[in-house]
This record gives sequence, structure tokens and C-alpha cells, in this order.
Amino acid sequence: MTEWWLLYLVLGAFAGFFAGLLGIGGGSVMVPLLVMVFSAQQFPAGEVMHLALGTSMAAILFTSISSVRAHHQHGAVQWPIVARITPGILLGTLLGTELASRIPAAWLAVLFTVFIFYVAVQMIVGFKPKPSREMPGVLGTGLVGLGIGAFSCLVAIGGGVLSVPFMAWCNVRMQHAIGTSAAIGFPIAFGGAAGYIFNGWHVAGLPQHSLGFVYLPALVGLVAASVLTAPLGASLAHRLPVRQLKRIFAGVLLLLAVKMLWGLLAS
Repeated sequence: MTEWWLLYLVLGAFAGFFAGLLGIGGGSVMVPLLVMVFSAQQFPAGEVMHLALGTSMAAILFTSISSVRAHHQHGAVQWPIVARITPGILLGTLLGTELASRIPAAWLAVLFTVFIFYVAVQMIVGFKPKPSREMPGVLGTGLVGLGIGAFSCLVAIGGGVLSVPFMAWCNVRMQHAIGTSAAIGFPIAFGGAAGYIFNGWHVAGLPQHSLGFVYLPALVGLVAASVLTAPLGASLAHRLPVRQLKRIFAGVLLLLAVKMLWGLLAS
């Protein structure tokens, strides 16, 4: 069991650092690795993915708190945006947990991969939005939140992969987009974790110490490390030039897209 704890700690440290640096929840890193670890632990094959998704969402809940505190100290969280987008986020996460078993994963992966490539290329070439573009009003922001919440819950990401490019497109400063995205990750993770706990509550055959589809020993290890490294990533985000920060973000997006494309080809 000791070696599994070490793996959870290493994974949590890595995910926490990038959560703070880029405003992403870390699910894109945690989910595939948790699938590998849970499979190696011989968890029920039919529930490994659900356990990885649920545990990742629960871990993001704690990581986002640590990350947003650090960004708030730098004055980088746009709380009015958070307030406008949160109702849509919460509704979207509930919708996402319901759709998780209904939509073919391949369709989602294809759409997501194309979108990620598009956003990453725009950031690498230095695409600049129209100077007059601003964040939409309450209704528009709420609808965007609905989409971000639903998709984030389906693939267990904190939402930064979608919300940071959207806010940058609306001329929100990159550091502020990242800080605000960290705050947006909390309602995404809250709704998603609650959904996975509820949907897995009466599932038979789950490993011991599971709370629905959340595996508690892995959650403790992930959180213990991530809450320490998230502030380190947030601090670095406010010392890097905007252009360099965009390129780092774009690089992470491309790696994520390649990973999903590889999974599609492998299947």
C-alpha cells in the first residue's frame, strides 16, 4: 500500500502545481494516471473510469481552494465574473454527470481535441481578440458556464482548459483569467464530486473505503500534496511574462489534445 500512497502524492504534487500555474483543475493529468493505478490495484474493470473521474473531481475541489487563495492574494480573481458564471456552472455539472453514461466518449474526444488544437494554435501565434470585445452579460456568461460545467464534468477537468481561453478571448488579462478560472473550478468540482458520489452510492463491488465513485485513500494522497504545490504554481504565474505564460498554457493544451487523439487511435 505504501507504493500506492507515494504515487498518489507525486501525482497530487504535479497536478497541484499546474492547477496554480495555469488555473486548470489537474483532472487532465490525474484521470489517465488514476486509471492506470486503479487498474494495477485490480479494482473492478467496469468501474475504474468512474472511480478515476469521481476521485479527480473531488481532489480538484480542494486544489482549487488552495490555488484561488494564492491568486486572490495577487488580486487576480475577478469575483464579478465568478458570480455571473457560477449558476450556469452548477447546472452544467449536474447535467454532465447525467450525460456521462449516455454520450459516446469518442464523439466527445473528437470535438474536444479539435477545439483544443484550435485554441492552442491561436495562443502560440499570438492571436489578439478585437479590443472592443468584453465578457458577455449575465445571461450570456451563464450559458457559457452551463457548457463549461457540463463538459468539464464529463471529462473531469477543472474548467480552466475552457474558461481561460474564453476569458482571454474576451480581453481579460491572462493572469486574471487564470486566477478567475481557479475560482470557477470550485463550483465545477463541487457539483461534479457530488454527482459522482450520488451516482455511485448504491453501486455494488466498489473497493473498500470508497464514497460512491470517490476512492478516499487516493483522494487523501492527492490532496495532501496538491494543496502545497498549488500556491507555488500560482506564485510563478504572476512572475512570468504574459506571452510566455500563454505559450506554456498552449503547450499543455497540445499535450492534452495529443493524449486524447492517441486514446482515440488506440481504441
